[in-house]
Formats: sequence, C-alpha cells, structure tokens
Amino acid sequence: MPCSGAEYMVSAGAPREWRPQIYRKRTDTAWLFLFFLFWTGLVFIMGYSVVAGAAGRLIFGYDSFGNVCGKKNSPVEGAPLSGQDMTLKKHVFFMNSCNLEVKGVRLDRTALCVSSCPEEQLDSLEEVQLFANTSGSFLCVYSLNSFNYTHSPKADSLCPRLPVPPSKSFPLFNRCIPQTPECYSLFASVLINDVDTLHRILSGIMSGRDTVLGLCVLALALSLAVMFTFRFITTLLVHIFISLIILGLSFVCGVLWWLYYDYTNDLSIELDTERENMKCVLGFAIVSTVITAVLLVLIFVLRKRIKLTVELFQITNKAISSAPFLLFQPLWTFTILIFFWVLWVAVLLSLGTAGTAQVMEGGQVEYKPLSGIRYMWWYHLIGLFWTSEFILACQQMTIAGAVVTCYFNRSQNDPPDRPILSSLSILFFYHQGTVVKGSFLIPVVQIPRIIVMYMHNALKEQNAYTATAINGTDFCTSAKDAVKILSKNSSHLKSINCFGDFIIFLGKVLVVCFTVFGGLMAFNYNRAFQVWAVPLLLVAFFAYLVAHSFLSVFETVLHALFLCFTVDLETNDGSSEKPYFMDQEFLSFVKRSNKLNNVRAPQGKDSLRNEEGTELQAVVQ
Repeated sequence: MPCSGAEYMVSAGAPREWRPQIYRKRTDTAWLFLFFLFWTGLVFIMGYSVVAGAAGRLIFGYDSFGNVCGKKNSPVEGAPLSGQDMTLKKHVFFMNSCNLEVKGVRLDRTALCVSSCPEEQLDSLEEVQLFANTSGSFLCVYSLNSFNYTHSPKADSLCPRLPVPPSKSFPLFNRCIPQTPECYSLFASVLINDVDTLHRILSGIMSGRDTVLGLCVLALALSLAVMFTFRFITTLLVHIFISLIILGLSFVCGVLWWLYYDYTNDLSIELDTERENMKCVLGFAIVSTVITAVLLVLIFVLRKRIKLTVELFQITNKAISSAPFLLFQPLWTFTILIFFWVLWVAVLLSLGTAGTAQVMEGGQVEYKPLSGIRYMWWYHLIGLFWTSEFILACQQMTIAGAVVTCYFNRSQNDPPDRPILSSLSILFFYHQGTVVKGSFLIPVVQIPRIIVMYMHNALKEQNAYTATAINGTDFCTSAKDAVKILSKNSSHLKSINCFGDFIIFLGKVLVVCFTVFGGLMAFNYNRAFQVWAVPLLLVAFFAYLVAHSFLSVFETVLHALFLCFTVDLETNDGSSEKPYFMDQEFLSFVKRSNKLNNVRAPQGKDSLRNEEGTELQAVVQ
C-alpha cells in the first residue's frame, strides 16, 4: 500500500529512536511480491511478442503480398504471391508513388520488393523492361514475367503507372522515395499519414538510429567528463564548468531560433514532416529559452557561493575516497539499463507488428492488429519507467548503505572492509521491497509535484533510502523519520543542500545541452523527410538518464552524509561517553556555511549546537 497520510504525521508520543545499523529485517515484502507479479506480466508480453510479432516487417519493409523484403518468407494461405525468397530484394517500391490515395482508413497502393530503386525516370514499358533486364529489379507484379512487360494486355494494371519517377532508397523502412518535387510531397504526406502514432515513433527512431546511437555515446562521454570534473574539483574548474553551461544553453537556444527562422523562410516547405518539424522547433525554442533564463538567474544569485561549493565537493570526495569503487557503480547501472532498454525496444518492435494476416481482393495481404495489443503497449510502457527507476534506486540504495557504513565507524583509522559488497548484500537480502516501493511511488509523486509538494519532500529518495540503510525500516517509516529529523536540523542543512543539489543538476543540464546541440546539427541534415522531434526527445531523455546515473553518485553521497550528520546530532552529545562520528573538516564546513547565511546558534558565534545545547566538537578517536 502507498504511504498513508498518518505515516507522515509526527506522532504525539515519544519519538522513535534511531538505531544506526543495529537492527535489520526484511522490509516492504508485499511490494516485492507485487513487483514479481508485474514482471510476470512483462515476461508474458515478451513471449507473446515473439510468437505474434514480426519486427522484420517494420525494420525491413514488406510488399503487398505478405513478403518481408530482404529475407526468405513463409507462404500465407490464400495468397499465391506470398512465401517468396526476397533475400536479394531489400527495397520497397510503390508502383504508383505519384498517385497514392487513401480509401477509408487504408492506403490504396501496391508495393513490391525490388533489388534496386530506379534512379532515372522511366517513360515507357520498354524502359521498364530494359531496367529489369539490366539491373535485375522487376517493377511489375511478380506474376508478370519481364518478357511480357510489352506484350501482355494486363501490363497496364500489373505495371507501374507511367512515367515512373526517379527514386532513391531512404533508410525509413527501406522505401524507394520519389525524387521529383510533386511526387515527393504527395508520397511523403500520404505515406506518413497512413501509419499510426506508434509506427511514426518507431519510424523516426529507426530512420535516425545511427545518429541516435552516436548521440548516446556522446552523452556517455560527457557524463564521464563531468563526473571526473566533480571528482577533482577546484575553484577554477567550477568557473569553467559554469561558463560551459552558459555557453551550451546559449548555443542550444540560438540554434533552435535560427532553425525556426530558416524553416519559416524556406519556400520549399510542402511536406507535413517539414511543417511538423517547424512546429517542434518553435516549441523547443520557447521551452529552452525559458529554462535558460531561469537557470541564468539562479547562477547569478548563487555565484558568491562557489568557494563553499568547492569545499562541499571536497568533503563529498573524501567520503567517496573511503569507498572509491563507488565511482564504478554507474558503469554497472548503465550496463544493466542498456541491456534492459534494448530488450524493451525489441519487445516494442515486435508488439508494433503483432497482427494476423488477412488476404484481400487480388491476393494482397494486410495485417490486422490483434485485439488488446494497445493495452499491452501501455503495460509495457509502465514497465519501462518502473524498472528503470528500480535499477537507479538500487544504485542509490547501495551508495547510501556504503556511506552509512563508513560514516558510523568509530575507528577512523580502520575503515570497514568491502562496504559496497556489504551494502549490496543488505539490499539483496533485506530491502529490495523498499527499493521497489520507492521506485514506484517517487515517480508517481513527482508528476503532480506542485499539488503534493509536501509528500514529494517527504519521499526524497536518497534520504528515505539512507534512513532504511541506517535503521533497516520500511520505505514509508524511513521517509517519515528522514523528513522529521531533517526538519529539526534544517537550520544546519538548508543552504548546503540547496546549492549542492543545484550544481549537480547543472552537470546534468550540461550533458543534455551539448547532446541536444549535437542532435540538432545531425538531424537537420535529413529534415525534409524525417520527423526528428521524437528521436531528439529520446536522445535528450537518454542523455539525462545517463547523466543522472553517473552524477547521482555525488548526489546520493551528499544527501547520505547530511542525513548521517543529523542522526549523529540526534544520537550523540559530543561528550567522551557519546562522541560524534563526524570529523573536524566536516564540522568546520557546516559552521562556515551557516555563518555565510547568518544562521547562528543563540549560544555562541563560533559554535554549532544541537537541541540539548551541547557544543559540537571534533570526533574523539
């Protein structure tokens, strides 16, 4: 069950005691069972897509008789021209590409698999016959031999209308695209309007697959570069980092407005694809301009805290140094995410082509979508978000557990052995249900964030997972305890978390900006036929996820450190009997940050005190 309102209320009785790493039990097991049932459904959809789907039809294209181009086919009962070997015929040719019409909801056309597209205009059947004999590419229906192109009385109905326009193969379903302007415009508009939303999304992805792959590699490289910058951060690097962000934001906005201006002044815009691209460019330009303005204002407001930011990351890096393999966690997370996303896309492609063959008039074959297939798409989409969040949450839980293990270690000169493996084992044996619950609730809560802002703050994932790593409690209890103790010590942490999270967020923005900038340049070269809004959004989403996966190491360590700090204040008083776990450097940083914001304890100018009035001191070894 989701966290009820009562679970967020501070109880009137005695507060529950924090027990760092003392007690451990399995948490949120019901949610783990629910996740298992959900994945049982996903496995069923995967199996169903393999049996009923035919991704080859979508990727390679197919003719009007049930044959997939570029492969050997099985016959369809009742379709005499099906079941042919099309291994050498890899392109889809529309016989009447300049005369396509929509009848009802169906595109009235005859498509053939051919070995090559006619690159020159063919004005007579003699030229069509000559092209077939010289290139081995037959442009008439398979039942008509090329010898009879000029003799058969049925040639007018079995061969393409004359003249046959010159065409060129384009990597969108391997179709032969006519090159004459009048045919090009008609063909593109009718063809694109013929496919539904899912197929348009898939076609955009498939037509720009090489560009998308290259941009994903760019996002990975940029994420590694930003993580390296944070690991060895200095004041100079922060200035360079902020300058690059400002440059990237300005470049993206400038390019988007320039592209919109270029589209509006291009008199050759006739295709629906170009008009849709123009609308998308305008939307992207407006959104990016607003985001840029907001971020520039925030950068200007927080510019004086750069020195404190450097100290903050130096302390974070010191915590990472106690478990240096934390920096490798994003690599494993990224590998698992890539494997899952590839599997997800493969199933999506199969679902998109799941249908039963129906023989129509003239022996042509059409594929009708199976009943209930769209519900499977929605279920499959939920699986994408929930499972992706679960994988990322496992990383956050592992990092938080390792930080907790290192922080609550009395002997600073004898660090714990294998904190990451220990954290992984605790996650696997005790807290998978908590991660499942958090990975479901947090995205759901983030969607209506403005409406339920308090609940979102209570479910801040790193804090909830860190509280689980400390106390071994379930997700809702951990979220309640975290928000309660952080509220009590908000004067110590408010400003620190603010600009710490902001600088990490800027790192993610930097990765997305330069990846999108590269995408704008790459996709603009094929803008005439390609609707690139979907692949560009996909690239931006992927870039953010990759950046989040890598930079969340610092974000999770930062949140975990400050929650451990507040628990340290709660459970210890600085005396020789109950010394604090924090070291002198951490303590000094908290003091300086509070002085900067004029948040001083009433008991003295140079000391920070907890609720009982005990002055915070360095850890006693």
